[in-house]
Amino acid sequence: MSEEPQNNAKKRSWLRWLNILIWLGALCGLLFVGYLLLSVSKGDIPSFAELENPKYDLASVLYDVKGRPFGKYYIENREQITFDELSPDVLDALIATEDVRFHKHCGIDFRALGRVGFKTLMFQDQSSGGGSTITQQLAKLLFKRPSLSGMNSLERMLALVKIKIKEWIVAAKLERQYAKEEIITMYLNKFEFINGAHGIQAASQTYFNKNQDALTTNEAALLVGMLKNPSLYNPIRFPDKAQNRRNVVLTQLEKYDKIEQSLLDSLLNDSLDMSQFKRSSHDEGPAPHFRAEITKWLNAMLEDPEYAKPDGSTYNIYTDGLKIFTTIDLDYQRQAEEAVANHMKTLQKRYWKVWKNKDPWTFEAEDGQKELRQEVLERRIKESDRYLALHDTYLSDIKSKIQEAVGVKLPLHENAIKALIEIDRGKSSFANSERALKPQYRSAYKSLLDSPSWSQLVKAYIDLQNAYKSTFGKKITMNVFDHESGEKEEEMSPIDSVRYHNQHLQCGMLAVDPNTGHIKAWVGGVGFKYFKYDHVTSRRQVGSTIKPFVYATAIGLMGLSPCQEYEDIQYTIAPGDVELFVDEEWSPANANEEFTGNLYNLYQGLLYSKNSISVRLVKELGNVEVIREVLHNAGIDKNMTLPNGRLAVPRLPSICLGAVDLSLLEMTGAYTTFANEGVYTQPIFISRIEDENGKIIYTGIPERNIALNPLHNAVMVDMLKNNIGSGFSMGLKSVTGGKTGTTNDYADGWFMGVTPNLVVGTWVGGDDKWIRFLTLEDGQGFVMARPVFMNFMKGVEKDTSIQFVTDVDFAEPPPEFRDFVDCDKYKQVRPDEEFTQTLEEQSQFDEFDEEFEEEEFDEFEDEEFDEDFE
Repeated sequence: MSEEPQNNAKKRSWLRWLNILIWLGALCGLLFVGYLLLSVSKGDIPSFAELENPKYDLASVLYDVKGRPFGKYYIENREQITFDELSPDVLDALIATEDVRFHKHCGIDFRALGRVGFKTLMFQDQSSGGGSTITQQLAKLLFKRPSLSGMNSLERMLALVKIKIKEWIVAAKLERQYAKEEIITMYLNKFEFINGAHGIQAASQTYFNKNQDALTTNEAALLVGMLKNPSLYNPIRFPDKAQNRRNVVLTQLEKYDKIEQSLLDSLLNDSLDMSQFKRSSHDEGPAPHFRAEITKWLNAMLEDPEYAKPDGSTYNIYTDGLKIFTTIDLDYQRQAEEAVANHMKTLQKRYWKVWKNKDPWTFEAEDGQKELRQEVLERRIKESDRYLALHDTYLSDIKSKIQEAVGVKLPLHENAIKALIEIDRGKSSFANSERALKPQYRSAYKSLLDSPSWSQLVKAYIDLQNAYKSTFGKKITMNVFDHESGEKEEEMSPIDSVRYHNQHLQCGMLAVDPNTGHIKAWVGGVGFKYFKYDHVTSRRQVGSTIKPFVYATAIGLMGLSPCQEYEDIQYTIAPGDVELFVDEEWSPANANEEFTGNLYNLYQGLLYSKNSISVRLVKELGNVEVIREVLHNAGIDKNMTLPNGRLAVPRLPSICLGAVDLSLLEMTGAYTTFANEGVYTQPIFISRIEDENGKIIYTGIPERNIALNPLHNAVMVDMLKNNIGSGFSMGLKSVTGGKTGTTNDYADGWFMGVTPNLVVGTWVGGDDKWIRFLTLEDGQGFVMARPVFMNFMKGVEKDTSIQFVTDVDFAEPPPEFRDFVDCDKYKQVRPDEEFTQTLEEQSQFDEFDEEFEEEEFDEFEDEEFDEDFE
């Protein structure tokens, strides 16, 4: 009897301790959970404000005039889409595969968690899934997970628990903050599909070269399958794994009645087609020179406070998802690029033939000119990527050491080092070296010369020059530009490769709607990968393309009839001539160095581009300021100065022959005057810019200015039409006028073409003025540039996607026009030798491509290129 109470007492004591332990365990559990929650809450959980405005690095996109994208700026290649724009196939595949109860849970699917836990613990089923909802997966993307490396098992377990709790908290916040549709859209916009594709839209463009709303069911299933693990299911590296994962997604679609069994069977049999895969690149696509130039313009424009964000900060084209609507029409652009590529291929063949066994760096050059050309060549060699890499190998460390020691970013380019060496050797002084050594750094340079680092710098520089001489003259296998295939593999020395590329003629072309100012096509050159310099904005002398403005000034101010005749003789402007500001007699010759003595009316003078007639008109005008004023009204700033301090349009009579440094952009803009009843219309390339929400932050509006009165403009249009119609027709349907231009030594060839609804400017030449043809027959604008315009216009007229209107004429001239130009009988009179010679030149060029067979590449490497670079 005594044992039973004792047993009961023990039992009660044991129960008390068990109860205490349970409560202690519960308390510890609560404290642990509290600790985790407190720990997590102090972490980087996004606030409601941050969740309301999640930050994406969004790509800014360039669109053409028809809304077609053709360029991007990005750090992360991402374009936002809305839920309404989302492909139904993508949506169905996502929910069926990743979260079939998406519309039934509140961000955390406890039923799925229980299922996963039961299968994992009871059956060790590792394929039971993670139980994460789409909302949780979005939460994972919104904060960075800490690294688990270096942790032991317990630390890793605690970290994973914290991460999971954080995901749950963020998921709950997201569900409170957003509708289900918004969560799906955010997730698909945020996810990185690797290979440079951020978001479903960029992924569709990268893997299948189409927008996401155009994906097939199979394509949508492939991309949704990548959501589980994009690296593992990368269809480029692991196509079999990607296809198997795609098939899982397709099976899920059938399981939840999104596709029929028969369709599933068909889709499962389809193999992967990744033939359209292409990584996005800033440099790829049409109009590469235009895109490079517009980048500079955008960055400068967005620095203006007028275009700042509402908070005052500056828009960033690489992260702010701007939509940039340009005036470019990709159909015009395609025709322009084809016309340039085809003509330049033919012209380059002609160049190689003319220069065979000749060296343009020494040909017919005096000693001073040879020295200049070699300096330019060496500069180009030392601007090459190959040389810059060699330079950094030898000089970067010592330069960094010196700049750190002096405390300023001391300029130590090679010209500065060479100048310092000359000073150190007593052969020069700082006063004589200010061009290479900026005066504000003189004290730092002097300190450098007295420091131990100077000898180290000199040694490194000498080692660099020795390495340059020993390696840059040796032949190696490399890729070089080729007109036929874009590039080809050849064996040549790095120096020869610079010479080879430098001898390629270049072309700039611009097409502008004269009524709106919209630039329709922009070609800055050939082979953008190798030649990034833009020839639409670069400055060159314009030759005879300036003459229509000289004629317009004379006709407008002096009331000259275009029937007025002048002798083709040499005219002289002397120092005493009032307001013409010449220091010595100026007696320019015609382009062919000959004077016929014949009488030419203004129609004929412009047609045959007689310098003599232009000089005579300037003499009668008495000053050039009136010409400069007309040019100014036509969009060419008469007060603009060049980097050397000279006026771009100097106050000298030589401007009447084109001794003016202007860009193709400026000249094409000026010629809109003739197509637009005397009103200059500024060329523009942006119609509007929108932010990521569609708010317009910039609208492009061209400047307009009256340059010529309608009567005098109509006369000039008639004269420009006469240039094309008087035996030199191009076979175009459009009413067309134009003017060629050629500069001294045939360094530049121009053609400015004008139609009622399109103005096209074309320039052709070498980047260095000694890269040229040797005769007028080869180097005139009629041969170098005019065919580009002609072939472009023919392509535009035939292209059904453009639907170019050809049956329109220039504006009806004023009533007095007919009396003013009543000299048709004079226009038909042509000096026989002029007309015959020009037709022969045209015929020779038309036949050139038939008779010329491209030389083998090894003929390029003649003895003149095998120089000794010691």
